[in-house]
Amino acid sequence: MRRASKETWRTSCNSINNLPKPARFHRALSRDPKIQLGSLVAPSGDRIRSEGETLDLLLTTHFPTSDTMEGGVVSATACRPNHLDWRVTAKVITYQIVAWAVETFAPYKSPGVDGIFLTLLQEGREVFIPHLVKFFRVCLATAYVPCIWRQVKVVFIPKPGINPYCGPWNIRPISLTSFLTF
Repeated sequence: MRRASKETWRTSCNSINNLPKPARFHRALSRDPKIQLGSLVAPSGDRIRSEGETLDLLLTTHFPTSDTMEGGVVSATACRPNHLDWRVTAKVITYQIVAWAVETFAPYKSPGVDGIFLTLLQEGREVFIPHLVKFFRVCLATAYVPCIWRQVKVVFIPKPGINPYCGPWNIRPISLTSFLTF
């Protein structure tokens, strides 16, 4: 087992040809397992004890003017497109443009709320892109973006090299949106 594990590791390390793969290895190997997000200190100086209060403090610190919606739906009306709208969308959104957009992203990025991984779109481009072109044209012509594409998943990550992680400014937010909103 040990010999096979070492051989697999050697093979994996020797197969590195470009920068993204070693960057992922470096990130995986350099994580400090001792770093944990403890309770934060509120601006009043009190230590926060619950997860809910921690999330509220992080949201109000990093997104002061935003409203949180737990599973809520914002009403939106789509317009009724005319022939000119469809002609413009056919010129703007083409197979080549969508294929180019799918290929420009790094394949191993985290998915948004919809859970669609970019690698899936890149590997199945022949199947997905014709449908995406039609779907994007409808979205543009009707001036409507699906609700799931408007949702953002926010992940809070401690800033590296800062210890202890007691203040909300020592943690940075990462917003994960759907790849289909490119």
